[in-house]
Order: sequence, then C-alpha cells, then structure tokens
Amino acid sequence: MKYKDEKYEKAERGSTKILPKTVLLILLCGVSFYLGGLYCGKNKLQVNNVAKAGSSLDVDNSPQANSVSFPECSSDYQDYTPCTDPRKWKKYGTHRLTFMERHCPPVFDRKQCLVPPPNGYKSPIRWPKSKNECWYRNVPYDWINKQKSNQHWLKKEGEKFIFPGGGTMFPNGVSAYVDLMQDLIPEMKDGTIRTAIDTGCGVASWGGDLLDRGILTVSLAPRDNHEAQVQFALERGIPAILGIISTQRLPFPSNSFDMAHCSRCLIPWTEFGGVYLLEIHRILRPGGFWVLSGPPVNYEHRWKGWDTTVEEQRSNYEKLQDLLSSMCFKLYAKKDDIAVWQKSPDNMCYNKLSNDPDAYPPKCDDSLEPDSAWYTPLRPCVVVPSHKLKKTDLESTPKWPERLHSTPERVSDVPGGNGGLFKGDSSKWKTRAKHYKKLLPAIGSDKIRNVMDMNTAFGGLAAALVDDPLWVMNVVSSYAANTLPVVFDRGLIGTYHDWCEAFSTYPRTYDLLHVDGLFTSESQRCEMKYVMLEMDRILRPNGYAIIRESSYFADTIASVAKGLRWSCRKEQTESESENEKLLICQKNLWYSSETK
Repeated sequence: MKYKDEKYEKAERGSTKILPKTVLLILLCGVSFYLGGLYCGKNKLQVNNVAKAGSSLDVDNSPQANSVSFPECSSDYQDYTPCTDPRKWKKYGTHRLTFMERHCPPVFDRKQCLVPPPNGYKSPIRWPKSKNECWYRNVPYDWINKQKSNQHWLKKEGEKFIFPGGGTMFPNGVSAYVDLMQDLIPEMKDGTIRTAIDTGCGVASWGGDLLDRGILTVSLAPRDNHEAQVQFALERGIPAILGIISTQRLPFPSNSFDMAHCSRCLIPWTEFGGVYLLEIHRILRPGGFWVLSGPPVNYEHRWKGWDTTVEEQRSNYEKLQDLLSSMCFKLYAKKDDIAVWQKSPDNMCYNKLSNDPDAYPPKCDDSLEPDSAWYTPLRPCVVVPSHKLKKTDLESTPKWPERLHSTPERVSDVPGGNGGLFKGDSSKWKTRAKHYKKLLPAIGSDKIRNVMDMNTAFGGLAAALVDDPLWVMNVVSSYAANTLPVVFDRGLIGTYHDWCEAFSTYPRTYDLLHVDGLFTSESQRCEMKYVMLEMDRILRPNGYAIIRESSYFADTIASVAKGLRWSCRKEQTESESENEKLLICQKNLWYSSETK
C-alpha cells in the first residue's frame, strides 16, 4: 500500500485534475474486490494438512490458491492420449501417416477430468518380474494377443499377459537374436554402446533384453492398430515413447544415440527422398550403428515369404545400399537376417560429397539447426556433424559407466556451460537425491521403476539414481536451454517436450514424477491446472510426485493436487531454504463410478 499512498499524495499535491480519476480508480478496485470475494471466497481451501507442523506459507499471496475439483472422465477415456487421439484421426491426412503424428487439442477442447483406470486395475507387477509378465486388466487389449500370438510377442494366461520374448524376426527368442547381433557388433559388449533407439518396437522385447546387457533403449512406436505397444512396454518397466517418423523430426537432438534398430518395422526407408533414413542419420552419433533385420535383408532366402519377387527385393536392397552410401554409412557386418551399417565417424566423407554438385541427398544448409526437433519438418538433406565437435563420435566417447561422470564436450554449447558447472550440478543432485530417499524411502525399492524428470538440465537426478533398479526419462523443455545433448552424451536418455501440451505416452505409465521449478519457469506460458492434470494422467495409481517449487507456488500446487485426489505433504529442502519447498505427493487408486 505504500506505493499507492505515495502516488495519491503526489496527485493531491500536484493537480486537482488527477483527483477525480484517482477516486474513480479506487471505486472500481473496491467493486472488483467485492465481486471477487463474492464469487471466489467460498472456495478458499485450507492446505495446512499438507505442511508439516511448524511450517506454513501465506496462502492468500499465492496465485490461484482456491480449492479445485475435477470430475471423472468417462470410462472410454481410460487409454486417452490427447495428442495422438484416434478419435481425431479423420481430421488429418493419411499421406505418410501424418494422422499418427502429434495433433494436440486446442485450449477450448482440452479435457478437464481425471482419466480412470480400467475396471479391475491392480498395482503393476514389480521389476524385474514385470519384464516377463503383466496384469491383463491393466492393459486389457486382446487384439494384439490374437494377431501376434503366432509370433510369440505375448500370450494371455489366466489374469496375466506373458512375454515369451519372441518377435517377427526372432522366432528363436530375443536373447538369441541379440546374441547374434553382439557377435556382429562387439562394441555392444564393452560399454562402447550405451544408448539405442528401436523404431517400431512391438512390445519392446529387444529393448528389454538390452537392459540386461547395460544398454538403455528408447522403444518408439506410434499409436496404431497394434494396440498399446508403448503401453505394454512401459507396463513391463521398459523405456518407451509414442512417436512415428512421418513429416516431422523425432524429439531428440542430433548425434545422440549410439545405435538404432529396425526389426521388420515396415518403414519405407528409400521413399520420399530417403527422409526417414536421413532422420535416423541425424539422431545417430558419428560412428554409431544402424541395424536392420527384415525386408530387404537376406532377400535371397526370404523373398517367397514376403509376397514379392526376388527381382523386386534385390532392387530394394540395392536402392537402400546406395542411399546409405550417399549418407556416409558403410556396411559394417551382415549375417543371416541381420545387416549392420556404421555412420561415418568423421567428416571426411561429407567433405567429398560436398564437392559433387549432383550429390543426393545434399548437405543441409546452415539455416536448419541440427538439434531443432520440436515440430520441425523433415527435410531431404544430410545433417553433417559440426566440425567443432572432436570428441562426440562413438570411439572418442568414454565407455560406460565412465561417460556418466565425464564432462561432455557439448556442455560448452549451453549458455554459460563449462566443466565446473557440470561437476557442480552432479554434486548438487547427489545431495538432493540422498535427501529425497530420506523423504521417500520407496526410491530404490521395487515400488519405483519408471521415473520421469520433467524438466532436467544435465540429467543430474538420473545420474544420482543410476545404481537403483529404475530408469529415468529426462525431459528438456523445448523453450529452455538445449541441454539434452549433454544428457545423451552421459549415456542417459530423454526427449524434448513442451509442458503446455500432453506428453507422448499412455495413461498410468510412470511410478515417479519429479519437478524442479517447472511451474515457476513456465507459469507465464502454461496454465498450472493443465500441467497437473497431465501429471495425473501419466502417473500410475499409488505412484509418487516430488515437486520442488518456490514457496510462492507451493500451496497452490497442493490445492490442485487435492483436487486430483492426491495426498501431499510439505517438506523442507536439503538446505532448508525458505524460498523453496518440497511437496511429496502420492496418487490414490480409485475406480470409475461407471463400473461400480
């Protein structure tokens, strides 16, 4: 009030012409205050139960600190994925399957309801047992079971789905398939290869097997007629994300993955100017490997089963080989149904191509940022690794686990980034993770497997928890500093995302969500209730959220969390800062009232 008093006094002393305007302004403010109290005062929520005894925040000064409640969504929304919603597919084109890409609802069409679990939902089976089985009622989809049972993707036994580890291209089981792959790529055995992406992942058996071999895989599949591939993967405790290579780049930086894999994924690699394979080239680290099994590999012996001719498959293989050569891939190894190509580890090949004016595909020009990957259109050009990068290729990258704590070369590309900042961040998160475990002992137990750090910087929390039986999806805001390359260089996985939109996953897929100042940093762009509703959608019943926020937002978040049917308590940070608080929340299990 001091500012208003001073202004009023100046006006009174200065000019009587200003006085009527000032009086009018005060009267309008008074009316607004009265109406605000009339409509909002009844809804004010006491959140003292969230705080520990002796700690409190000034609720009245926090934004939107009124009670909220959300209705249940109808039961047919139990597998709702807002930005890949089959209900909306008819609105979008079928060319290159663009309807399967992200198409998020406009603000007026956003759901403000709680997504219910399926009838009979149970707490997921714990890791590592979950890799081989899950509750049928948690992912109640019979279509994939009936269509793929002959390929041993999965089979229903009583109340469970069993995952035998089969697949279209590995009838002898995924372990035998990966054993052969390791014989062809020795770098899979010694820590050289740490991160991988599986395009068209099925139920993620390949990624699941690699976890046992120290390789962290992002399993990628669209929401398509193979019902709930990604949901099966995450229910098993295997990293996965909804996505498709269509007209836009995948949400990953350039030069990230050590290996990419396609097992009869049916992606038309040589069509549309080779843009799909060019995208694999972009996200693959220099010296990284691309593995293909299925058509047209081994066409000499397989063509009869592909409903084609040997001449057609020979032509397809030659086209593929020519396209890979034009992108500076070399055939690394080939045996039976598996072929392996290696991306050039340096720029010598690209320099030769640039001297050929007729070369196709051409090199991308400088106007296209290599790491731009959030709604960025695919282009038919080769993203050439920067000549400034000397230690980002696979051979120069430290082997796992040394690379986790080695300062990545690309940290210097982050504004203000350097080795000291990176080491300080790692130390800070070790301390924080230790404190989190005191507040939430479930961390490190079999209760928490799938973790998301919703706005990480360098993947510090994931690094601090690396010895626990969990994995972390590290999310970097598409509006924040580009730190995701550093995350991948450490041997961790992650994705770009904008939290004003829904995440590319099914409901009930994460055990723990971690937030570090997200609402403070994004409050000018994203409405809090929609972010919290999205957190509720992707969090499993009985799952947890650790929300680290400024004191200004803490009570408001707690009030929204209560409307989500979460139980929260307020805790001090490890430094006991008055400017920052922790909310430790748990989502309660409830069932749709329609099924009662």
